[in-house]
Amino acid sequence: MNKAYYITAGKLSARGFDDLPDELVSTKHMIYSSPATLDFNSPGAKGFGVKRAGLAIPGSVMLLISPGCCGRNTALLNELGYNEKFFYLLLDDTDIVTGRYLSKIPQACEELCAELDYTPSAIMLCCTCVDALLGTDMERVCRSVTERTGVASVPAYMYALTREKRIPPMGLARKSIYSLLEPQKRRSNECAIIGFFSALEDGCEIYPILRAAGIKKFHEIGRCKTFEEYKEISRANFSLVLNSEARYAAQDMQERLGMPFIELTRLYRIDKIQNMYRLLGQAIGAKLDDTEYYSEARAAIDGFIAKHGRLNIAVGECIDADPFELALALVEYGFNVREIYGTVGERNFVFIRKLAEVSPETRIYSNLSPTMMNYERDIPLDCAVGNDALYYHRDVPGVGFNDEAQPFGYRGIVLLMSELDRAIEENRQIAEVGK
Repeated sequence: MNKAYYITAGKLSARGFDDLPDELVSTKHMIYSSPATLDFNSPGAKGFGVKRAGLAIPGSVMLLISPGCCGRNTALLNELGYNEKFFYLLLDDTDIVTGRYLSKIPQACEELCAELDYTPSAIMLCCTCVDALLGTDMERVCRSVTERTGVASVPAYMYALTREKRIPPMGLARKSIYSLLEPQKRRSNECAIIGFFSALEDGCEIYPILRAAGIKKFHEIGRCKTFEEYKEISRANFSLVLNSEARYAAQDMQERLGMPFIELTRLYRIDKIQNMYRLLGQAIGAKLDDTEYYSEARAAIDGFIAKHGRLNIAVGECIDADPFELALALVEYGFNVREIYGTVGERNFVFIRKLAEVSPETRIYSNLSPTMMNYERDIPLDCAVGNDALYYHRDVPGVGFNDEAQPFGYRGIVLLMSELDRAIEENRQIAEVGK
């Protein structure tokens, strides 16, 4: 194929999830790792891959147990200040074939503790696909490490092979980082927010909305500076799960700590956000007033359209959003979403069905398809959203919208409109200077 493969939302919806084209199923072809997909494909890439996520526990260190090829990309995280938190146990062929490296892990952990001038709060054992294929019992290895070092040890599974399974690597990582919490008396006016490894954006309305309902303290692992603050998470009366990959962790916390959870979804469709807060209020027995924030988000959308018109947009998946839900929201607001680059899953296929009703000609591409090497734009575009979309369309204004501070709810809409407006204005000013 000499052109990038795509299928329209209308045709994909008609085929159904059980009949996805092979080009959209990564297990049915070679994987194309373009610069646009490195963040998705490599657990060691910048952002919160398994390695960095495993170090979300304050004061923790990590032993990476892997062949050299899996260890090299960890050096990228040194730029973010993690160089003194990583240690390596590199495996050769004999280690892997005989499994002798398993007996080396406790010794290696003992040596790394001796190297430190402090006692770490935890040792994260980061294992790769090698252990997935060998069926290594990492829980048992962790117990051996704890017995030898006196430091809690937790597995961090960097199993790229399982990314499309029921519990993907980042789901396992989320369970691991909360696994050291211990039961304690819960406080009725405290809430844990889980799902992301960094904190919500400070201006997110969820804080004042819940404060008005009586919640006085919020626990987020991204705001924990010390291990003591981390342990306070288990005081929360309930947890809010803001990312579906944290559901496994929330279920474990419910079983071990007796902490119930409520799952919310990051959405950009304003009416759905409003309904989400209504249902949340019913769940906690309080009437939540989101009027002010709804009006702010509605004004941001209307103001942007009044200023820039109904733009032609490309939406990528390297973004703080589900690309199909965001694309559907933009279409419902009146924009023309011409292209989407994303991984189609069972959970987001519902958005594709709805997108097919309102924008059946929207093209859907897979970043992982080797045919993307031949991608060329043949339709007009005004802006791009997502780092991968920007990669494919370097000549149009746009935003990565993939920051550390996590957008959520109405605040996400406001931030997106604001950042897009800034990018378009800056591009316009540059164009005027160049005339």
